[in-house]
Amino acid sequence: MVLFTATMMIVIGFFQALCGLVALFRNEIYVVAPRYLFALDLTAWGWIHLLIGIAIAVAGYALISGQLWARAVGIALALLSMISNFLFIPYYPAWSLLIITLDVFVVWALCLYNRDAPDARDAPVS
Repeated sequence: MVLFTATMMIVIGFFQALCGLVALFRNEIYVVAPRYLFALDLTAWGWIHLLIGIAIAVAGYALISGQLWARAVGIALALLSMISNFLFIPYYPAWSLLIITLDVFVVWALCLYNRDAPDARDAPVS
C-alpha cells in the first residue's frame, strides 16, 4: 500500500509540475473564467503548481525510501494540492477534479498507513 501511495504521489507531482509548466509557457491553452472570486495571473498559477508538484514528487520518493517525515509532509502537501486545484477549477475543471480525486486517495492511504503493522510476507504459513 505504501509503494502504491508513494507512486501515486510521484505521478501527482509530475502532473502538477506539467500543469505548472503549461501555465508558464503556453498559457493560452487555459480559458480564464470572466468572473471568479480567486483570479490570479496564469503565471502565478504556473509557479504554484510547479512548486507543489515538485514537493509532492520529492515527498513520494522520500516515502519510498522509508523516511518518517514523508507521511506527514505527504498529507500536508496533498491537502495543499487539493486547495490549489479547487481554486484552479475555473481554468481547467476536468484536470483539477482529477487531481483532487487522486489527492483524496493519497491522504486516505497515508492516514491508514501503519508502519508497525506486520507485513503479509511475515505472516505464518499454515
